[in-house]
Amino acid sequence: MSRGKAGVFSLWLEQRPFWCWKTSWVENFLPCNSYIDSYDPSTGEVYCRVPDSGKEEVEAAVEAARAAFPGWSARSPQERSQVLHRLADLLEQSLEELAQAESKDQGKTITLARTMDIPRSVQNFRFFASSILHHTSECTQMDHVGCLHYTVRAPVGIAGLISPWNLPLYLLTWKIAPAIAAGNTVIAKPSELTSVTAWMMCKLLEKAGVPPGVVNIVFGTGPRVGEALVSHPEVPLISFTGSQPTAERITQLSAPHCKRLSLELGGKNPAIIFEDANLEECIPTTVRSSFANQACPLGFGLLGEICLCTSRIFVQKSIYSEFLKRFLEATRLWKVGIPSDPSASMGALISKAHLEKVRSYIKKARAEGAQILCGEGVDKLSLPPRNQGGYFMLPTVITDIKDESCCMKEEIFGPVTCVVPFDSEEEVIKRANSVKYGLAATVWSSNVGRIHRVAKKLQSGLVWTNCWLIRELNLPFGGMKSSGVGREGAKDSYEFFTEVKTITIKH
Repeated sequence: MSRGKAGVFSLWLEQRPFWCWKTSWVENFLPCNSYIDSYDPSTGEVYCRVPDSGKEEVEAAVEAARAAFPGWSARSPQERSQVLHRLADLLEQSLEELAQAESKDQGKTITLARTMDIPRSVQNFRFFASSILHHTSECTQMDHVGCLHYTVRAPVGIAGLISPWNLPLYLLTWKIAPAIAAGNTVIAKPSELTSVTAWMMCKLLEKAGVPPGVVNIVFGTGPRVGEALVSHPEVPLISFTGSQPTAERITQLSAPHCKRLSLELGGKNPAIIFEDANLEECIPTTVRSSFANQACPLGFGLLGEICLCTSRIFVQKSIYSEFLKRFLEATRLWKVGIPSDPSASMGALISKAHLEKVRSYIKKARAEGAQILCGEGVDKLSLPPRNQGGYFMLPTVITDIKDESCCMKEEIFGPVTCVVPFDSEEEVIKRANSVKYGLAATVWSSNVGRIHRVAKKLQSGLVWTNCWLIRELNLPFGGMKSSGVGREGAKDSYEFFTEVKTITIKH
């Protein structure tokens, strides 16, 4: 987006601090007394202001969602499906505008926003518009007592949805779509760091035929508007994607109300590369998996800012030297550049604070005696003068590091990966499982038996073998241990956003 349009966004957000459908077809915004500066990650400059909403706005959203629930939940799945399809069509028609906004707001490359973020947001609505039509219920007979038992599912009510800054519209729609498809009304809070595309989607709701009050979006910080939403007694379920500390706070606030929680949290994901791996495929894929929010399956960079990124690479000793040499060569080919550059593999990190956090891990690694082979502090980053204050960082590779290091234990969430050797299958499984996280893992081998053995023993909710980030949306998504609670996907999301009831008929 140009500087001129950035000014327009500032005006939009200041005049419309809160999106809330009421009991008419006219959009209704509530005034807000304070705002948060939102920075362009590629320049480090303020480019718009986001409302700092709180309890008052959440109360208004709950009122609107409560009023809309009876009518929306009474619609048939077919009727709700049609609305979701229309919203998907409108998002697709606005793809370029949304992609430009997402790139500027988040710092990711425009290429990635065009090819992954916005198309996947469209797909989310289409996927759940279809899947809601194909769920089945259970039925069983007890002939000896003349009874027939069957189950029905009903929407829960008002769903609280909290999405992160790394995939703003992508993950926001991943939550909204199944929730409203199942007949719930929602109150969604995007990250205060990346709110623009959520606001833009609001403009499309009425055109798509979404009734007033079905989708409500509040903007602001976690401590103010997030906590007000999570602790509200009329919001019976919360779906959250983000950090473990925030999830702990959500759990505390939800406990007095016994709320249903879906928590998709972080990871410290291992890639295990055996000596019989196909390095021609393994190396470019592992580079992408290591430095991705800004890497998608199409090969554009993601800066390690997604929870599925590889941050620990275990390579069997017999091929360790060869792998490391080729991996470094491939990593140095990745271009860090301004988001609007179509040749850039990676854009900027989300914020100055996050950039400093990621850099602090590299300093700790150096202090522990580890080797930084490329990237931060080793190679030179070249940027245009206007972007010198942006939050850019080169992909960084660390070696000679112990498993006990914080760089091997904690989620860095940046373009940093550690490469270490291993000897045996049993050893590497133990080391891969030695962290508190259990979200995803990758295994590279041409031995099918080994792949099945290792995949079964890894404590990860997702295991990719000889590939990365190939997703089947019908199947469960989520992690083990501290990587989350619950699963998302066609069946899992439907069950989360509905209540099941068993009915017995005596005949």
